[in-house]
Amino acid sequence: MTPTLEARHITKIYGEDDKKVVAVDDVTLALHAGEVLLIMGPSGSGKTTLLSMMGCILRPTHGQLFVSGQEVSTLHETQLPKIRRQHMGFVFQAFNLFPALTAVENVEVILRLKGYDRSTMRSKASALLSSVGLSKRAHAYPMDLSGGEKQRTAFARALAGDPPILLADEPTGNLDSRTGMEVLRLLRDLACDLSKSIAIVSHDPKAEALAHRVVFLEDGRLKQ
Repeated sequence: MTPTLEARHITKIYGEDDKKVVAVDDVTLALHAGEVLLIMGPSGSGKTTLLSMMGCILRPTHGQLFVSGQEVSTLHETQLPKIRRQHMGFVFQAFNLFPALTAVENVEVILRLKGYDRSTMRSKASALLSSVGLSKRAHAYPMDLSGGEKQRTAFARALAGDPPILLADEPTGNLDSRTGMEVLRLLRDLACDLSKSIAIVSHDPKAEALAHRVVFLEDGRLKQ
């Protein structure tokens, strides 16, 4: 089975000569449909840099990245937004919701960017919020949502356009223990029920129990 996302010997280097920093060093891994991959490691180990390269936000200095079998590491910078729109959904620790928009409007923004027409955006956004248990909070503003509700809104937004890949950077970092576990279970359900390919960067040891596979990054390299 072709991986939905595959990195082959990717490396990210910042700076040159004596100021050179190798943030990610020769990492090879694959992500498949229905799988939750957990990437763990100490602060500064390169986890977020690796996730950013997997999400076509950063370009590898060396190596190859494939999305649904297509090599994307050689594409021009102007072609990468289309890859992200078609294949990726992103969830961040800080939620990154627009404070002046309601939950449903936050989801609609992404649907608009992905080409949905105005007549169907509201119904699709409402359905996405319902899928993460937030149908009754669709018209609430972020300031009136709990941390868990904000993160669920972020999940609904990440699912807009039905991307096959979800990338989550410390999704429980701003949540209490109970809410964090609920969020992790939701990610696991999205993988199992909707066959999403999910990669999570996290320090949260509770995530290990819900991941299908765990890899450890240290000083930019995968530990064997």
